[in-house]
Amino acid sequence: MFVTRFAPSPTGYLHRGHAFSALTAYEAARAVGGRFILRIEDIDVTRSRPEFEEAIYEDLAWLGLEWETPVRRQSEHVDDYQAALAALTADHLTYRCFRTRKDIAEEASRAPHGSGEGFRGGPLPAEDEADRLAKGEAFAWRLSLDAAERALAGRELTFLEEGQGPAGERGTIRADPSSAGDIVLARKDVGVAYHLAVVVDDALQGVTHVIRGEDLFEAAHVQRLLQALLDLPTPVYRHHRLLTGPDGKRFAKRDRAETLRDLRARGVTPHDLRREMGFD
Repeated sequence: MFVTRFAPSPTGYLHRGHAFSALTAYEAARAVGGRFILRIEDIDVTRSRPEFEEAIYEDLAWLGLEWETPVRRQSEHVDDYQAALAALTADHLTYRCFRTRKDIAEEASRAPHGSGEGFRGGPLPAEDEADRLAKGEAFAWRLSLDAAERALAGRELTFLEEGQGPAGERGTIRADPSSAGDIVLARKDVGVAYHLAVVVDDALQGVTHVIRGEDLFEAAHVQRLLQALLDLPTPVYRHHRLLTGPDGKRFAKRDRAETLRDLRARGVTPHDLRREMGFD
């Protein structure tokens, strides 16, 4: 059965861009008699707020969407993500990274021009690592891309794109996570990281189609790698265009885009908004 999801983070109020993405997934599921799942991605405890989560339910209901309950909230399933992290660690695919973002940025600035790849590091010598742990220094768990490549022994990873990437990518896509480098899987301040939580959730919830904005197209490359390493199923991807405002810029929380609450306050109806976005 066709199963898709809308997975917002409760770090602000929803805007037109969120509505477009939610409706795109919802209508795709309805068109084939499939399932539509709402998931709350609230693992970033430093920015997530209960009032934003409540607003998500209110806004989506106003749009006319219905979803299955109970809603999966990532903050309630940390054990699932820790189990996945433990599995990767047991396979010697992770390492503790004590470098700060500034350290990594400085290393990147010294890298050969045109390398096209992200940061790659590796574990410290055992004695140095033990010393830093004893001092209580902060670290992040990173996926070792070098170790992952050895584990997969040259196996080519692909995923199916039914929508379109930002450069028109479509069809069978060869996954190339090299540009992301050694991604962070978990850190002290936000616990488990986005990529790991997403692939675990999608597998546990039986998601067959990931429908989301094309700004997340590159994330599919990294997520395909994690799926392979964790022996998880690979969904079909269907990335869609990003909704933009009159200035040509995509709607974003950080730019204080007009929220759905703002639209309601000035008398916009769900029908008005759906028609504006091409759904009615």
